[in-house]
Amino acid sequence: MNARSLFLRASGLVAVALLGGLVALGGVALTGDLGGGTTTVVENPPAPAAATPVAADGRLSISDIYDRAAPGVVQITSTSRQSGAGPGSPLEPATPEQALGSGFVLDKAGHIVTNYHVIEGADTIEVSFSNQDTLTAKLVGSDPSTDLAVLRVETSSRGLRPLELGNSDTVRVGDPVIAIGNPFGLDRTATAGIVSALQRPITAPNGYTIDHVIQTDAPINKGNSGGPLLNDRGQVIGVNSQISTGGGGVAGNVGIGFAVPSNTVKMIAAQLIDSGQVDRAFIGIGGSTIEPELARLFRLPVDAGVLVERVGAATPASRAGLRAGTSDTVVAGQSYTLGGDVIVAIAGRRVASLEELRDVLATHKPGDSVELQIYRGKAQRTLELTLGRQPVAP
Repeated sequence: MNARSLFLRASGLVAVALLGGLVALGGVALTGDLGGGTTTVVENPPAPAAATPVAADGRLSISDIYDRAAPGVVQITSTSRQSGAGPGSPLEPATPEQALGSGFVLDKAGHIVTNYHVIEGADTIEVSFSNQDTLTAKLVGSDPSTDLAVLRVETSSRGLRPLELGNSDTVRVGDPVIAIGNPFGLDRTATAGIVSALQRPITAPNGYTIDHVIQTDAPINKGNSGGPLLNDRGQVIGVNSQISTGGGGVAGNVGIGFAVPSNTVKMIAAQLIDSGQVDRAFIGIGGSTIEPELARLFRLPVDAGVLVERVGAATPASRAGLRAGTSDTVVAGQSYTLGGDVIVAIAGRRVASLEELRDVLATHKPGDSVELQIYRGKAQRTLELTLGRQPVAP
């Protein structure tokens, strides 16, 4: 595993696995969706629990949530071996490098969810449970585009405590949350906070954008990667993945963490368990969401949609005849490239933002034919487009 630095000085955003991968806050280049098409849904029974007092509205105390959920949280140690040989030097014994992270039990079949950057490049993966058992895990599949991975261990179902996946679409700013993980190797540490914001975009390890991310002030640090963010009913609403350090050489939590939402986890985990990979539709553009001020200043034909700024060579977008922008400008501190087409609908669904475009693509597969409704200048047009397969990186 690459023992590269976790810190991005420009944005101060880091992955929260110990010696995990580098990720950064940012936009997207050649746009693909993040969900992928699937007909499989992961349904997990709630973790069995002793007689725990439950409030009339179903809410639990922090200690009760910990009692229920902690046995389903695991510590993950991934080990890779890298040769110590340099150019022209004789081979030296490989030096083992370890990354430490967190994860949680998904089902009684032994599937475990964690972050991709926790197990990236690993030769061996070990999973430690609350009863001190440590088992070797097999990688079922990983998805760098959402920084998620699914592992599997062979063990008795009686020893597995699956955590229930909640509905992240119902999460609201201000909701109380609890994070359980292994920061700095301190196993099954619980921290609490609130949902600070919703719909944050963050950048995945391979450069694509992860949408609908949950921001929290629950303290999470290096080693928390892959652990669950739980609501006050003990349901997993996200997978803790990144923190912002604020720059300035700060190495720990400053109250800004990000979790991949549980509805994304459901969709991705189902596909990884089914086929070991996620197959995404792709059109091949770089673009921006049209803001009302931009539309007003430059008299654009619509005040909502996706401005096509770049069109990748030999992509579905270029074959369909989409036109890229030609003139750079800055509005309210945001850079745009004007003069290209404006996408207002795809496959019969209106899209007012780049995020909505990715959401529509998530419902389709490579090879599907769709109609694009665009504006070219003041004229509205319809283009036929056959979706491609998202490349490994933008």
